[in-house]
Amino acid sequence: MAKSGLGPDPGGVAAAAVLKRAVELDAESRYQQALVCYQEGIDLLLQVLKGTKDDTKKCNLRKKISDYMDRAENIKKYLDQEKEDGKYHKQIKIEENATGFSYESVFQEYLNETVREVWIEDPYIRHTHQLYNFLRFCEMLIKKPCKVKTIHLLTSLDEGSGKAQQISGLEEIKASLRNHGVLLELEYSSSIHDREIRFNNGWMIKIGRGLDYFKKPQGRFSLGYCDLDLRPCHETTVDIFHNRHTKKI
Repeated sequence: MAKSGLGPDPGGVAAAAVLKRAVELDAESRYQQALVCYQEGIDLLLQVLKGTKDDTKKCNLRKKISDYMDRAENIKKYLDQEKEDGKYHKQIKIEENATGFSYESVFQEYLNETVREVWIEDPYIRHTHQLYNFLRFCEMLIKKPCKVKTIHLLTSLDEGSGKAQQISGLEEIKASLRNHGVLLELEYSSSIHDREIRFNNGWMIKIGRGLDYFKKPQGRFSLGYCDLDLRPCHETTVDIFHNRHTKKI
């Protein structure tokens, strides 16, 4: 893809910056991120076009928009084929103490009205804060646009003094979900080690630390206690795959 090539017109500065980044990401084969930047840059160019009176500039802008739209469409077709073939892979690296990685921020892109069933495999839904993490994740799932009807959780039992609290907490979440028309199926395994989340629309997300990647809040009345986007994280990696035929646990 050629350089963004926009002139010094102040109205196109933002578009030029975004499209320059799109071209760089494209060259690095980071196609998912490149597509997002191309789409954003095209929207900005369309706004510039609306405010342009000069016919020559209009013609040049239309040509650039057409070129970028063609490239974006080609990338989209490529990514769709990757998903179809089960080869799609995106990785997000969460740095130590990073913020902005609430469950909504990480998962929202993959949740839509087709999501009706979810499989969660996480050995550490045991302690109080981990039960709250799972509860927050469930709260996200029952909001629009999702139409989740069934959630499957495979986890391990706490073998210590926290076993009764773990079972009681999960049963309480199950009852609460039932009140919202959602079935929570619980299964326990002593040999589970993997951590992954699958949606019936084909998306599969593997997080190195499972759902437990947030640090303990500094206090009950500190920022990040309620809003997980403001909560510092432990270092971990999020790997995202797509497969049309997502197998059940």
